[in-house]
Amino acid sequence: MSTLKDKTLLITGSTRGIGKAIALRAAADGANIAVVGKTDHPHPELPGTVHTTVTEIRTAGGQAIACVTDVRFADQLEAAVEQTLETFGHLDILVNNASAIFLGGTLETPVKRLDLMHNVNVRATFIASSLCLPHLLKAGNPHILNISPPLNMETRWFAPHLAYTMSKFGMSMCVLGMAEEFRNQGVAVNALWPQTAIATAAIKNLLGGEEALRGCRKPEIMADAAHAILTRPSRECTGNFFVDEQVLQEEGITDFNPYAMEPNHELLPDFFL
Repeated sequence: MSTLKDKTLLITGSTRGIGKAIALRAAADGANIAVVGKTDHPHPELPGTVHTTVTEIRTAGGQAIACVTDVRFADQLEAAVEQTLETFGHLDILVNNASAIFLGGTLETPVKRLDLMHNVNVRATFIASSLCLPHLLKAGNPHILNISPPLNMETRWFAPHLAYTMSKFGMSMCVLGMAEEFRNQGVAVNALWPQTAIATAAIKNLLGGEEALRGCRKPEIMADAAHAILTRPSRECTGNFFVDEQVLQEEGITDFNPYAMEPNHELLPDFFL
């Protein structure tokens, strides 16, 4: 299997960045995409809305619906799943991409930021998975893919930004548990994380601005790696903590320069690796 044609994907946080890139890569195959995001109207600082993403997906060759959803609320996630099933009739893939970030120490992290990261990163991932699983169990090659890091218990990843690390590792713990829980039923549950920083709004707005973007790779490297994972047989590919470079090397890709924002510029490593 090398195509996602006619597969239905529900992708959280797919109005921009990595989620949108994954959606557009699937659209190129002729997939159906539920664009799940809360940006209904243009944001003054962030590009794109669920509606503009739907238009781009259709232009790229896929079908799409806009699911205006704040993933912190279970009823809104449930409505997105129902809308997806009403429109496309089936669900094959869930990508838990929506994420919140705040890189502060324990004393610098407001309670509202702690709650936001845990509600978006951990809680929404768990709830979206639990809502989608009854339908994924009926699919021919079902996958859940969490955009979260390999579990790494080194203190250097906890001390500087404990709240953020706990929330992202919570997503990865969902992979660890659900992969084994649903292994015999054929649902693949995996994680994917970038080897280097990816050019997203978080990099531009929070982690260094335009200069930092020069040391990033484009979101398309994560999209191509996700595509490779999601087209693998689900019964043979579960419980993995993939890194984008590793996945693409397995696919025979060795030249990563086309993914660089500025080829030959020194790349920024990502967290947790």
